[in-house]
Amino acid sequence: MECIILNELIDYDGSQISSLWAYNLADVQADSIIAFRGACDVKIEHMIDLEDKKQGDIIFSTDMLHFIIEHFDSTDLKLVYARQRLFTAIVKEILSSRLSEIERRGDDLFINGNKLTVSIASTSAVSQKIHFGINVVHDYYGSLDEIGIKGDEIGILMNAIANVYFNEINDIEKDLRKSRPLDVI
Repeated sequence: MECIILNELIDYDGSQISSLWAYNLADVQADSIIAFRGACDVKIEHMIDLEDKKQGDIIFSTDMLHFIIEHFDSTDLKLVYARQRLFTAIVKEILSSRLSEIERRGDDLFINGNKLTVSIASTSAVSQKIHFGINVVHDYYGSLDEIGIKGDEIGILMNAIANVYFNEINDIEKDLRKSRPLDVI
């Protein structure tokens, strides 16, 4: 797995959830997590969540941390949703060191009832993809600013989250290679 932290601002429009985005962006031909900061404005044609699409939801923020995860070992939708929940739990664990009142509901995090994150998971013919966004500042929804995470701390947080997921996946891969299968009866 590769972990890439981008320093330049990149706005997320939903097209980054497409397969092989990491390869097109940075020649990454492996499982990856790419973290970056930028605005978020998902157009209806890029919405994957049919419930959001039917309801005409707007997915918009002027400033977010974005994490794009791609795994090539399976196209199993249940597995990618499990990985998305693992990522959400990691983010909650890290943010809870600053504010214990963060609530996780499925793949979303909330502060005082206000949604802090957006996330989607899906599969293609070649890979599993996850997008996870965290509001840095927002007038209506929860934000890192509300938690008191500002300035240089935002980049440190982005690095920490990406690296914890990277290390967790690598640790799982190591465990897979040391466990024998159960005996067949």
